[in-house]
Amino acid sequence: MPRPRAIDCDLHPAVTGFAALAPHLEPYWRDSVEDRGMEALESASYPPNAPITARADWRPAGGRAGATLAQLRTEALDRFGADIGILNCLFPVQLPFSEDMSAAFARALNDWVRAEWLDRDPRLRASIVLPMASPEHAVEEIERLAPDRRFVQGMILAMGEVPAGRRTFWPVYAALERHGLPLAIHAGSAYRHPVTSVGWPSWYLEDYAAHQQGFQSTLASLVTEGVFAKFPGLRVVLLESGVSWLPPFLWRLTKTWKGVRFEVPWVDRPPAEIVRDHVRLTVQPFDAPDDPDLVRRLLDHLRSDELLLWASDWPHWQFDGDAVAPPGLPADLLPRIMVDNPLATYARLREEGVPS
Repeated sequence: MPRPRAIDCDLHPAVTGFAALAPHLEPYWRDSVEDRGMEALESASYPPNAPITARADWRPAGGRAGATLAQLRTEALDRFGADIGILNCLFPVQLPFSEDMSAAFARALNDWVRAEWLDRDPRLRASIVLPMASPEHAVEEIERLAPDRRFVQGMILAMGEVPAGRRTFWPVYAALERHGLPLAIHAGSAYRHPVTSVGWPSWYLEDYAAHQQGFQSTLASLVTEGVFAKFPGLRVVLLESGVSWLPPFLWRLTKTWKGVRFEVPWVDRPPAEIVRDHVRLTVQPFDAPDDPDLVRRLLDHLRSDELLLWASDWPHWQFDGDAVAPPGLPADLLPRIMVDNPLATYARLREEGVPS
């Protein structure tokens, strides 16, 4: 396989409704959806009519942004020159309180992604959407889909019911590590708790801005609970987390660790070092100024040129026009962000014979 021009690490195919998933649901769950009037279930994190949910030029006159393979090819893969694209579907399978229902929706969603997207374009790969309300069901879904090498990672939301590092989730991370699959953590919430630390917000702006806090808490949980010590082969990819928050957060986390590290003896080196070894972040949204000098300072604070992965975030509205990379990123860093770092992160892409 020739070296790709770019690997897009965050693409969002849109489910137009439960009718699309119905062929992949067991009869009992199809009847349940109809009987309970759940056909209009949507993600509150990415409401379809919110302006940032889709760029204006990616909203068709009729229908849904991101709903067809033709849209994906024209607006993202072909437009930006990506030879590989990773699908991260955000249909809210995590919202039901029923563990069995959530697992059934996740199975249907993953099968829909495989049938309607992966089977129709060889450039596409996908995340296994995991029903984390039940670690047992999540492990079953990993085992069911891991033999299909087009699934390159497992995906959860940044804000769940309990912190992601808790040991109840360790069987999930063991399964991911065993199959060489990273854990992708995408912006979003299961809405079991308020998205801010002081209660429920009134406006979407507050909700959107609060997700950075969710990523910080989730990352701190993974480090301090010892996930990376227990599973040294596990890699984590933060999707739509932003970037500029990471250096000050790592400074604060490492500074505090120095005074209380006797509590967490499994964190046997500075948390910043652990994160740089195990965690990667996509560059959309790239929450930094356009000034190249300021961007360079941010990159210097990251202290690694291996952390960032390229993504268009199609069809979300994080940028306008045809700029393949966020402004200010050094030109000599782009090949690493767009190709080398994704290949280093996703073992299944390397297995395909893509030269690094």
